[in-house]
Amino acid sequence: MPGFEIFGAEEKAQVMDVLESGVLFRYEFADQRKGMWKVLEFERAFAAYTGAGHAQAVTSGTAALKVALAALGVGEGDEVITQGFTFVATWEAILDCGAVPVFTEVDLTLNMDPVDLEKKITPRTKAIVPVHMMGAQARIEAIKAVADRHNIPVLEDTAQAAGGRLNGRHLGTFGAVGTFSFDAVKTMTTGEGGMCITNDQTLWRRMSEYQDHGHDHVPNPGGRGGESRSFVGFNYRMMEIQGAIGLAQLAKLDQIVAAQKKNKAFFREAVSVLPDVQFREILDEAGDSATFLTFLLPDAQRTTAVNQALREAGASAVRWSENGWHYYPNWEHLLGSKTYCQGGWPFSVGGKRRVVYDPQALPASAALIERALTYQVPILLPEEQKTKIAAALKKAAAI
Repeated sequence: MPGFEIFGAEEKAQVMDVLESGVLFRYEFADQRKGMWKVLEFERAFAAYTGAGHAQAVTSGTAALKVALAALGVGEGDEVITQGFTFVATWEAILDCGAVPVFTEVDLTLNMDPVDLEKKITPRTKAIVPVHMMGAQARIEAIKAVADRHNIPVLEDTAQAAGGRLNGRHLGTFGAVGTFSFDAVKTMTTGEGGMCITNDQTLWRRMSEYQDHGHDHVPNPGGRGGESRSFVGFNYRMMEIQGAIGLAQLAKLDQIVAAQKKNKAFFREAVSVLPDVQFREILDEAGDSATFLTFLLPDAQRTTAVNQALREAGASAVRWSENGWHYYPNWEHLLGSKTYCQGGWPFSVGGKRRVVYDPQALPASAALIERALTYQVPILLPEEQKTKIAAALKKAAAI
């Protein structure tokens, strides 16, 4: 990761098609565009690639979550269950719908623990949002079984897992909706951008209309048509240049994943020199998008020492317990830090709602995350870089 590592002639050719037409807007201007609809083509190609019935492109992965939640009817006072190890966008979108995020523990997959999920369901639960963190599968079949028993829809946050599968089935196709991100550092990128996929035509139509100010798309599903509106929408439209880049990147996605798998195998072998190392559980190695390699050491003290040695050798890993964007106890703006805005959305001073959570509410997750280190797996990995990383890990193993 990310896809920009292999930008080339394909992306340039697709973008030039758009620039030569002069039409950047995804709708209308039929005479000028001469039959070229890049976003629509991208949606159809992505749906076909994943095996979904429908796809709706939007401006970002965060927007995809918001659009999907809105289409599922999530609103004021509802609860939406997600996990405490995820990017902040997952719960930001929930708050933006007026709902309240409820967090579950993660297990050794570093994704939602289905056992804890069952404990968190209440009569106010409106949706469940498991996250396929770092490109690897959540226990989505078990999660879906819990959700089905309670008649609650599942929205798969597949932002980091484009190209990932479980037992041959694409991630994002298990739930009612799957959402993806194509931002600057994702496996395939359009700079910014996102996608919602679903097999439910009614749900897709709602998403299609909601992301276009609520425009009535009934006369032309997937495109503009009528001028009536059945609900208030917003503007989350993807533009044609993004759709063009997406087409080129999607055509390379399997190639990207294959390269990452090869490079991840190197990282795993290199990391294996560390005494008592444990690897994150991957449910289906063949379906792993291989964007990250995560390993765990016996305790937090050992993890600190190893990462310090790696840092000094110029080969440090990501330590999620120190990361402010992906790990629950470090979200000071959600937890109510007095040095920030005392919690709440959107502001605490005269704000609509104050949401403050206990940073120690997920002890099982903390016990895992404080021992975890992660290497991002690039598409391109020069031999000199591999030599440097391997040497750093051998040195760290000796401390």
